[in-house]
Amino acid sequence: MLGVQIMTTVILAEKPSQARAYVAAFQKSQKKSGYYEVSDPVLPNDTLVTHALGHLVELVPPEKYDAKYRNWALANLPIFPANYQFKVIADKQKQFQVVKMLLNRADTIIVAGDNGREGENIAWSIMKQAKIDVEHKTMQRLWINSLEKEAIIAGFRDLKDGWQFYPNYQEAHTRQISDWLVGMNASPLYTLLLRQHGLSGVYAIGRVQTPTLYMVYQRDQLIKKFKPEPYLELNAEILANQQKFEAKLDPYQRFKDEKGLTIFMQAKSVQRGPQTALIKDVQNIVKKTPSPRLFSLSSLQSAVNQRFHASASETLAAVQALYEAKWLTYPRTDSEYLTKQEFDYLAANLDQYQELLPEKMALPQTTPQKRYVNGQKVTEHPAIIMTKVVPSSTQLAKLPVLQRQVYDLVLKTTLAMFAGPYEYTETTIITQVGQALFKSVGKVPINPGWQRLFKAKSVEQGKDTLPVVTPGQTVQAVLTTPTKQTTPPKPFTEGTLITAMKTAGKTLDADEAAVLKDVEGIGTEATRANVLETLKRRHYLVTKKNELHASGTGVTLCQAVALEPLLTSPSMTAKWELALKEIGEKKRTPENFLGQIKLLIKKLLKEVPEQFAQNADLQTQLVAQQQVAQKQQAQAAVGVCPVCKTGEISDRGKFYGCSNYQQGCHFSLPKQWSGKKLPISAIKQLIKTGETAQLKGFKSKKTGKTFSAKLKLEAGKLKFDFDKYK
Repeated sequence: MLGVQIMTTVILAEKPSQARAYVAAFQKSQKKSGYYEVSDPVLPNDTLVTHALGHLVELVPPEKYDAKYRNWALANLPIFPANYQFKVIADKQKQFQVVKMLLNRADTIIVAGDNGREGENIAWSIMKQAKIDVEHKTMQRLWINSLEKEAIIAGFRDLKDGWQFYPNYQEAHTRQISDWLVGMNASPLYTLLLRQHGLSGVYAIGRVQTPTLYMVYQRDQLIKKFKPEPYLELNAEILANQQKFEAKLDPYQRFKDEKGLTIFMQAKSVQRGPQTALIKDVQNIVKKTPSPRLFSLSSLQSAVNQRFHASASETLAAVQALYEAKWLTYPRTDSEYLTKQEFDYLAANLDQYQELLPEKMALPQTTPQKRYVNGQKVTEHPAIIMTKVVPSSTQLAKLPVLQRQVYDLVLKTTLAMFAGPYEYTETTIITQVGQALFKSVGKVPINPGWQRLFKAKSVEQGKDTLPVVTPGQTVQAVLTTPTKQTTPPKPFTEGTLITAMKTAGKTLDADEAAVLKDVEGIGTEATRANVLETLKRRHYLVTKKNELHASGTGVTLCQAVALEPLLTSPSMTAKWELALKEIGEKKRTPENFLGQIKLLIKKLLKEVPEQFAQNADLQTQLVAQQQVAQKQQAQAAVGVCPVCKTGEISDRGKFYGCSNYQQGCHFSLPKQWSGKKLPISAIKQLIKTGETAQLKGFKSKKTGKTFSAKLKLEAGKLKFDFDKYK
């Protein structure tokens, strides 16, 4: 009798927390080393859950293709591998082997990473590296927007064909290779050219990083070069029925100088100071302001930065944690819309959500509106909203501050959709003074609507409330001509820069950006925060009081690339993003895109050396940067090298080293010795006299006990001097 063959199903999650969420949703589970055995009515027999640790594999560096690439040289460029090689990340080898073993054993593989391109990339990269015979396995995809139990079980009942999402892997994979090609070719090119001009260090170029940095640099330059210009206004203060109110010239205009203003005033038969005026027109219009749009990741990052000054990466981490806690939906979404399905469960749970508000309020808007609910605009994930799992006030109170703030903001913004619009009466009064018209606009709230959620202090009440006047009424006007100055553009914050990345540099407010149908930004929802963090880590961007500025090194890099629009223009970079997106939509091949990237690199190699010679701004900046570097070196210097006697010993980050290193002097001193951080005073004394005073706090490797000793230099080597201590 033939035995029944047992079919094995392996569920591959993206990270341990995700795997734990799946396991918790199933009826039975048993933990093993790097995976779980699970059973549930929704699953086949013999189902296992394992997980990656984010990316388990990465592209190898150039020297793995050829040892000559170890040392950068212009003659070795371009670097175009015939076949791109990947390696398992060293500290993730153990889990990779577990995943490889299980995937080989599997008859069915369920890709269950985060929805979207990167989730596909993580899973398929592992399968490629492990050489899994996917053609002879059943490939399925779990596609859910929440980690709550109900959503997980529903997702496993409705698994998608895994091959349907393979183009998304190809898109992400191509993005990864294209970024590698730009980085590994353009970074050596610019670094070597800058070194030829006397600068040290490495200058990293990125397909998305560099145009992002360039946007900040350009804004900084506009602010730096801005010269305030004075101008004059013609304003009126109107007195009617014992009430005063302000009025602006209609149509509004400003005057460059006194002469222009005088000519205008004479033509309109008006003068400075008091005079009789006439109410020309009064309009009262009832207006409605809808609640804010729902959050994509970018708009949430912008809003949180504006309100709480959190960085884009801090916000992403907070949303991710709330997603893993099953309280918010999938974070890396570019949509600001819901499907009817999400709207319905939100409407059904309104009472529970209200429990988290300081006070209950009317939420009458229970019919979906296209401003928020449009299934056609939800391609992958809906906007970031609450799940059906509602935390208690006690649970929220235990969260870190930023997570609390993020949840509260998402909660109120989502509930605002149900609260109805803010309604007010807008009163417009046109006052005629001589032949000139002046306009005043005031607002009187009728229904606070969604604004109640945010406790917005209505400026409309009070100073903007206008008196009741009638057309034809005679009033008094006092004309003033204040002198004002033009103001410079505002520096970028992380919030406004994220919005600028999303709109490819178009200056739009968040609401305008949301309704742009076909705008392609630079980077993706998942990568923008990381791009900013990389720029800050490399010290190209600095943050001061929530403002972003290009550092001295950042300025040098921007001026070096200034003549190359493919590296500086956000709109050009956005076209690359669009081309990548077309790979995911099967409208373009990876080969076509990578071919374009190679053409760009060849163009850079040919043209950039010439650009350096022609760029006068860069030459000036290079001199300035050299001076800064010399100054920093001088400040960091701690003494003359005791070995070569000509070099300067300075702080090199993890140690103190000689400036004559390239000339063969390898003298160095550690910052830490036998468990003790060496004070700078001791280092200076060592260099000057060859020994230190008695120092406390050394720790014995053998016994673990602390002891005191002097230090000395002997033939350029650091040693303890116990004899002198005795």
